[in-house]
Amino acid sequence: MASILVFAPHPDDAELGMGGTIVKLARQGHRVHVVDMTNGEPTPHGSVETRAKESAAASKVLGVERTLLGLKNREVMHDIPSRHKAAAVIRQHQPNWLFVPYPLDAHPDHMAVTRICEDARFDAKLTQTDIPGEPWYPKRIIYYFCTHLRMNFTPNFCIDVSDTIEQKIAAIQCYKSQFVGNSAAGPEMVRTITAYFGGGIGTAYAEPFYTHELLVFSVLDQLL
Repeated sequence: MASILVFAPHPDDAELGMGGTIVKLARQGHRVHVVDMTNGEPTPHGSVETRAKESAAASKVLGVERTLLGLKNREVMHDIPSRHKAAAVIRQHQPNWLFVPYPLDAHPDHMAVTRICEDARFDAKLTQTDIPGEPWYPKRIIYYFCTHLRMNFTPNFCIDVSDTIEQKIAAIQCYKSQFVGNSAAGPEMVRTITAYFGGGIGTAYAEPFYTHELLVFSVLDQLL
């Protein structure tokens, strides 16, 4: 079984982008851990305490644990201290795979988090550094789709989440403070997007992913 880290700029990004896949991987016995880079606050209807309760509830739905890295919301910087904080988490959990946001986005925090994690993957393997823990290099970095841009996203592959879509939506709905007013339809919009990608691979629902690196298969019996 693999060890997997999912890096999220804010609480709810992991659920929005790949909640169904997180549930599926956890059910298969993989060790999945979500890392929220910021607490997501301030927002118009939230608070630090509220978001902490919401993310804890969402974690229970997903069946995983999560860590708050503690970078400043709205001001995430791609810098050495942030890279080394993320690298320390990588060394702690020794993941085989990293999931990070797709690198093109309108939200500066999302773009910064992706750059931080890409570099932290490299930093985590270095010797003779002040980064806590033993050197470790994750084999793969995979990008999930949680962008604020309305764009034609072309994934390398999709994961069928038809059997976990309800858990994905339930986890998203835990973030009640984020789906108020004009944003109230957010969970159902996510359902529609997930159905769109499902239609592309002949399933009811799917989540899209992208990787720069070659994918390797020992068998093809899991291809749909």
